[in-house]
Amino acid sequence: MSTRPALREANWKPWLGNGGVLALLLVSALAFARWQADPWWMASPRAGSWVLAIVVVLAFVGLCVATYRSARGQAVPQLEDSTEPDADSVLLGWASQTGFAQQLAERTAQALRDAGLDVHVLPLHRVDAQRLRTHRRALFIASTTGEGDPPDHVLAFTRHMLGTQLSLDGLQYAVLALGDRAYDQFCGFGRRLDQWLHHNGARPLFDRIDVDAGDAGALRHWQHHLGQLAGHVEFADWSAPAYRPWRLVERRWLNPGSLGGRAYHLALAPVDPRDLQWQAGDIAEIGPRHAHVDIDAWLEVAQLDGTARVTVDDETLELAQLLQRSRLPDAATVQGQSPQAVADALQPLPHREYSIASLPSDGSLQLLVRQMCHADGRLGSGSGWLTSHASVGGGIDLRIRRNPGFHPPQDDRPMVLVGNGTGIAGLRALLKARIAAGHRRNWLVFGERQREHDFHFGSDLDAWLRDGFLQRLDLAFSRDTTQRTYVQDTLRGELPRLREWIASGAAVYVCGSLAGMAPAVDEVLREAVGLGALEAMAAEGRYCRDVY
Repeated sequence: MSTRPALREANWKPWLGNGGVLALLLVSALAFARWQADPWWMASPRAGSWVLAIVVVLAFVGLCVATYRSARGQAVPQLEDSTEPDADSVLLGWASQTGFAQQLAERTAQALRDAGLDVHVLPLHRVDAQRLRTHRRALFIASTTGEGDPPDHVLAFTRHMLGTQLSLDGLQYAVLALGDRAYDQFCGFGRRLDQWLHHNGARPLFDRIDVDAGDAGALRHWQHHLGQLAGHVEFADWSAPAYRPWRLVERRWLNPGSLGGRAYHLALAPVDPRDLQWQAGDIAEIGPRHAHVDIDAWLEVAQLDGTARVTVDDETLELAQLLQRSRLPDAATVQGQSPQAVADALQPLPHREYSIASLPSDGSLQLLVRQMCHADGRLGSGSGWLTSHASVGGGIDLRIRRNPGFHPPQDDRPMVLVGNGTGIAGLRALLKARIAAGHRRNWLVFGERQREHDFHFGSDLDAWLRDGFLQRLDLAFSRDTTQRTYVQDTLRGELPRLREWIASGAAVYVCGSLAGMAPAVDEVLREAVGLGALEAMAAEGRYCRDVY
């Protein structure tokens, strides 16, 4: 696909700007000439004045050349792969105006390649229909300029591709949209690209991530999903969260006897009470730590003293403390090194994300965490820390990440909430916010394995149903019947009612499993209202998801 039309449209702007400046200088000169009271005196300047004039002219010419070369560098992006890909490679397309999206594309590609994936990187203006059909998975990093405009180098792509109907049924994709909430059309181009891909049959690997002014929390969320895409690889955070100190004040095992993994209710309190603030739908970023017994075993093999003092980022602490929150290298490879040398090479453990299940008015930040196990029996770094290794009363590193795309509606419109498993955590916070606002038109569809063991927060839900804060509560416990019924099956059985609620202005919120539940519920919603109406609901903020 040629990009010359886009470059022609971009290149007349500098000429117009320079012409305007020259015209302004001419008008200024004529105006100043009218103030010349004495007769004009023509004479050759002194030698020093000639030198100064030449230096000024050369500096101006140098500035013009540098600006021209910079503009050419932006107009013709450099980051792309020359090799032709195969269908198993991940296509990574980027659209950048200032270079930030290009930098993120470089980091994304390197992270995936380090995890063993083949990645084919192209500027978005080089992505055509054939390339989209060739790949089974694609990632897009798209900047927005001004009020919803695409970067200059993808103007032709926007005009020719986004107005084309394609069959992309075999493509799975994800979009990282960059923008600034100071503009009304926040992330407008990224959202338009996402909608076009979805409308043409492509299936999202995970929901679009909108980044406000380079927000580090949103970029860590992108990294979190990249790790899942690469096979649950733990990527080091590009920028570590600015954790705040919290304490674990309660931990309860909720589902003894369940066929599923252990699920725990956790309550945390901030050391500083001013940190007790968030909105329903927000996310808790947790800084995990290794168990003390694992650190002791590592230190023994490494032949290092865990009490040795080391300094990292102006903080002095014991080596064992630093190791507990860091990715551990092979202990045998650091034998003979000094504690400080080991400390200098350590990288922090990546953060873990959890939906918040409570409101600040509850007095604690509450989580519902399922204990994850590796094939060798080791617990996951995040769930293991929270559900086993951390002591009740002990410290927890935590940062709250705003998630405005999952905040509840401000008005009293009807609300349909759909979720499974630990996804009930985010939905519980939304229901609490609705109840606090006096909004009663709420319908919850929830699924798990067994009602006897896995009806998480069941007493809350039953009470809200009894008191009229839930108008409907539909449950699907897949292991309680011979013919397994899941949450999407229960929702499909209520299609007439679902259409009625949506027609009356209901917002639909989905929280839980990205694999299985989320795409199946999306399919039911398409059956209910059609793809076009569902896309319109998403654009209006009436179809919101927090899936993982």
